[in-house]
Amino acid sequence: MCGIVGYIGKRDVAPLLLEGLQRLEYRGYDSAGIAIHASGTGKAGGLKTAKAKGRVRELESRLPKRFAGTTGIAHTRWATHGAPTDENAHPHQDATGKVAVVHNGIIDNAAELRARLITDGVEFASETDTEVLAHLIGRSGAETLEERVREALRHIEGTYGIAVLHADFADRIVVARNGSPVVLGIGEHEMFVSSDVAALVSHTRQVVTLDDGEMATLKADDYRTYTTEGSRTTATPETVEYAAESYDMGGHDTYMHKEISEQADAVDRALRGRIDDRFSTVHLGGLNLDAREARGVRRVKILGCGTSYHAGQIGAQMIEELARIPSDAEPASEFRYRNPVVDPDTLYVAVSQSGETYDVLAAVQELKRKGARVLGLVNVVGSAIARETDGGIYVHAGPEVCVVSTKCFTNMVVSFALLALHLGRIRDLSVADGKRIIEGLRKLPGQIDEILKGEDEVKKLAAHYADAKSMMFIGRVRGYPVAREASLKLKEVSYIHAEAYPASELKHGPLALIEPAMPTVAIVPDDDLLEKNRAALEEIKARSGRILAVAHQEQEKADHTIVVPKNEPELDPILMGIPLQLLAYHTALALGRDIDKPRNLAKSVTVE
Repeated sequence: MCGIVGYIGKRDVAPLLLEGLQRLEYRGYDSAGIAIHASGTGKAGGLKTAKAKGRVRELESRLPKRFAGTTGIAHTRWATHGAPTDENAHPHQDATGKVAVVHNGIIDNAAELRARLITDGVEFASETDTEVLAHLIGRSGAETLEERVREALRHIEGTYGIAVLHADFADRIVVARNGSPVVLGIGEHEMFVSSDVAALVSHTRQVVTLDDGEMATLKADDYRTYTTEGSRTTATPETVEYAAESYDMGGHDTYMHKEISEQADAVDRALRGRIDDRFSTVHLGGLNLDAREARGVRRVKILGCGTSYHAGQIGAQMIEELARIPSDAEPASEFRYRNPVVDPDTLYVAVSQSGETYDVLAAVQELKRKGARVLGLVNVVGSAIARETDGGIYVHAGPEVCVVSTKCFTNMVVSFALLALHLGRIRDLSVADGKRIIEGLRKLPGQIDEILKGEDEVKKLAAHYADAKSMMFIGRVRGYPVAREASLKLKEVSYIHAEAYPASELKHGPLALIEPAMPTVAIVPDDDLLEKNRAALEEIKARSGRILAVAHQEQEKADHTIVVPKNEPELDPILMGIPLQLLAYHTALALGRDIDKPRNLAKSVTVE
C-alpha cells in the first residue's frame, strides 16, 4: 500500500512530485523518496535521489538546493519488507546507480531472488523486496529499457505497480502493473503516472488505467501501452469525474471531519437518477442482470474487508429482509483460502472503496475462474474490481482521503439498500413496501443533516469517555454490524481497544469484562427487539457498567443517550452509525491522535 507518482515533461519535476506525494500520503506515510534525471528530458546524465524516513515533509526538508530536472519518480511508503528507515525508503537503485524503481505491491519470491543475486556478488543496500527488481533490471543486457524491465518481470512472482527510470534512457519512464494500480495522466507535452488519480487531477483529468499484465512507456509528447509479452494494446483516455477541489479539505481541520460532514450530499448522489416511482423500485442499469436472471438467484454472498465487510453484513440482512434471498457476508481475505463451494445459482458481490483491495480482487478472480457471476460495489470508476466483475453499482461517495472510511461506508450501505429493493421488487416485495423503502431513502439526507447538527453533544460525550482503556459495543441483528463498524472506527483512529459483540451473547462470556472502567456503547433501535436490547442494558447496569446508548428515544438505564431520527427499520442502521463516526473522531481529537493518518494503517490495501 504505497503511493507512486511520476512526471516527464518540461516543468521542474521536484515540486510536482512533492505535491503528488502529499496527495497520496494516505496510501502510506512511513518514508518517502524521489529520483530524478539530473540533466533533464532526453539528455544523457545520471540520476539524483533523496530519501527520508517519516512523512513527506521530512523528505522536502532534505532535498538539496540543486535538485533540478524535468523527469522523475517518487514514492511514499507503507512498509511490508523492512522497517521504516532511510535505506528502505523508495526509490531503490541497482549497483551502478543507473536504475531507479518505485514499487507498490509484494514480490513473493524476493527471498529466493535475493539469495541468487547475493551468490552472484550483488550487495544489497536495503531489506526490501523492491531492490531485487532494481538489480534485475540493472543486470539485463537488453537494448531497450522496455525489454530490460520485461526481462526482470519474468522472474517476479507477486504483485506490483512499478515506475522505472534509467540514466541511459533519459527520454522515458517505463511502468508496469500486476495487481497494484497504475494510472497514466495525459497532459499537453507532458505525461504523469500515479497509483491514484488524486495525484493527477490538479494537472489533468484525462487518464488511462493499466490492466494487469500491461506496461507503458511515457515520453513527454506521447505514450504507448503494451503487454508484458510485448504486444501493443489500445488505451483510450477517460475523463476523471472529480476535480482537484474534491481532494482538498474545504475548510475543515481534517479529511475525516470533512468526509463525515459530506454524507448527506453523498447519499443524495447515490440516489440521484435511480429511483423509479412508477414501479416503486430503482434503476440499476450497471448490474447487467435481467429480471429472469435475478429471479434465478438462490443465494447472495457478499465479500469485503474491514469496513466494506461490515457494510456487506448490513447489506446481506437487507437483501434477506426485502428480497427473501438467503444472504451472508464473509471477509474476502478468508474466502479464497477455504476452498469455497462456488454455486452457479449464487450471486457474489465484491465490495471495496478503492476497487483495488487486493484480497477482494483476488477473490473476484478466483470466482471468475470458477464461472461465478460477480457484481462489484465500488467507489472508484474504472478500478480493477469494476473492470473484472460482470456488472455492479458505483456508490458515488466522492473522493475519500482519510484512511478511515466514513462516507463511503454509508454510501455502500445505501447502495445495498438499492440492490435489495431492486431484487425484492423483481421477486415478492409488494408495491406498498417498495414505496415505503423509497420514502425512507429520500428522508436519509435530511436526517443525516439533523444528526450532524448534534455534533457538539457528541463531542462532549467523547470527552467523557476518552479516558477509557477499552470499550464494548453491542447490538442485535440489524444493530450488530453497526456495533462492529463503530468498534473498528474507534480502534482505527483513537487506538482505544474496542470489541463488538451481539447483545444476546453478553451472558455467554463477555459479561465477565463489564466493570465501571469498561464503558459499553449499545445500539438500541426502536424495533421488535427493543425490549430484548433493554434487557441487555439491565444486565450491564447490574454489574456497574457505564452505558452510552444510540437509540430512537432516551434509554432509562443508559448513562447517556444519543437520540437519532427514526426511518424505516431496514434503513435505521444507516443513521445509527453516523453519530458513532463522530464519537470516534472526537475521541481521537481529545487524545491528540493523527486522525487522517492513524499509525500502522494505509488507505488502499493493495497487498495481501
